[in-house]
Amino acid sequence: MQKISTCLWFDNQGEEAAKFYTSIFDNSRIINVNPMTVEFQLEGRDFMALNGGPAFNFTEAVSLVVDCSSQDEVDKYWQALTADGGEESMCGWLKDKYGLSWQIVPSVLSELLTGPDPDGAERAMQAMLQMRKLDIAELERAYKGE
Repeated sequence: MQKISTCLWFDNQGEEAAKFYTSIFDNSRIINVNPMTVEFQLEGRDFMALNGGPAFNFTEAVSLVVDCSSQDEVDKYWQALTADGGEESMCGWLKDKYGLSWQIVPSVLSELLTGPDPDGAERAMQAMLQMRKLDIAELERAYKGE
């Protein structure tokens, strides 16, 4: 196990959620299941799902960020994580059907927002603020002023 890992508090759907998440991400697997916890990996990172009861719910104060190298990846993860009751939000954020917040972010976004053209960066930021799922081509057009 890695030195620091993430524990996700569920009411009683820990195993169901772990199966859902590992079905979406490559290089993922369930490691151990017992009545209280499920240990699993997503893209090689360790997580634990705790069946802790209804005392706590997820909030946007914590989110998992998925770095995407292409629009196809953005689309794939967005569609999978919003399926079956997930909710779209703004600026590449969403909640999955368990209420966990995710940010589906194209790698190029950082370059556009910190690029050498401050006006282009501002246009890209303004474009992003209008989007739900991020659109790489539209962000790039905004940066270029097209």
